[in-house]
Amino acid sequence: MLRDIRTNYQKFELTEKTVDKNPFQQLNLWLKEAVSGKTPDPTAMILSTIDQDGNPESRVVLLKELTSEGLIFFTNYQSKKGQQISANQHVSVVFFWAETERQVRIKGIAEKISDADSEAYFLSRPLESQLGAWASPQSQIIEDRRVLDENYSRYQEYFRNNEIKKPPHWGGYLIRPEYFEFWQGRSNRLHDRIEFCLSQDQWIINRLAP
Repeated sequence: MLRDIRTNYQKFELTEKTVDKNPFQQLNLWLKEAVSGKTPDPTAMILSTIDQDGNPESRVVLLKELTSEGLIFFTNYQSKKGQQISANQHVSVVFFWAETERQVRIKGIAEKISDADSEAYFLSRPLESQLGAWASPQSQIIEDRRVLDENYSRYQEYFRNNEIKKPPHWGGYLIRPEYFEFWQGRSNRLHDRIEFCLSQDQWIINRLAP
C-alpha cells in the first residue's frame, strides 16, 4: 500500500551552527555533495510558475549555473513557462536529493539574462541540442512526432551549409532568490528545516518545526 511506504532518514543533520550564513554558499555545498554522491541528475530542479488563471504549473528544468546573484536555467521563451514568467516573474524551485536525504526550496524573481550570455551558452551545447532548440515549437500543439522529426531534418540540412546561431526565442533566465529553505531528513520525522528570508538586503535565519 502506498500509505505504508516510508523512509527513516538518518544520514546527516543541519543545525543553526553548521549551516552557512550565506544561503548561496549552503546551496553550492549541497549541490557539490549531491554531485560527488552520484545523485542522478543532481542539477534537476522543479520550477513552478503561475498561469493566467492564477494556478501553479510545475515541471523539471536543469540548473546550468549558480552565481552570487542567483540560479540560471535555459528554455524556449515562447514555451508555457516562458509566457507565464513574462506575465508574472514570481517563481519557485525545489531540489530533492534522495541520496543525501535533502531538499531545498527557493522563491524568487525570474528575469532574462543578456542575449550575449545566452548565445555563449547555446554555442557551447552539443550540435544535436542546438538543432533541437530550433526544431521544437515548445508547448505548442503538434499533429504527431513526425512534425519534430521533419523540423529536425530540415534544420540539420540548413545548418549544414550555414553557421548555426541561437534561436531568437531561446535563452536563459536568472532567478534572484528572496527565500531559501534547507531541509535535512532526520529520524522519527523530526526533520531539520532552516529558512533564509531576505529583508532589507539581509538574510534572516530561522529554524522551522517539521
